[in-house]
Amino acid sequence: MMKTALNMTVGLGLMVLAAQQVAAQQSRNCAPRDTVIERLADRFGETRQSIGLGSQGSVVETFASDTTGSWTITVTMPNGMTCLVASGQSFEELAEALPAEGNDA
Repeated sequence: MMKTALNMTVGLGLMVLAAQQVAAQQSRNCAPRDTVIERLADRFGETRQSIGLGSQGSVVETFASDTTGSWTITVTMPNGMTCLVASGQSFEELAEALPAEGNDA
């Protein structure tokens, strides 16, 4: 349960950035969702790790590989086009607890 909550928090936290970048990237690094997911699985061994709803009906997802540590953030628009927003290495799954109330850390 904590793992799912953390994954959702990460995905939702990146939503604002992702939604802004998708507008600029719609003409590049985009393809139908099925094509993108297949490519992430085949080339990088990545599977979906988190999902969240973004602005204007977009869906933000994080894909990652436990084997290689690669990760990719995508945004899928209501028309079915999926755009790559960010990618990198050294993906780690975390299960951090929230700070105690009153602790501004």
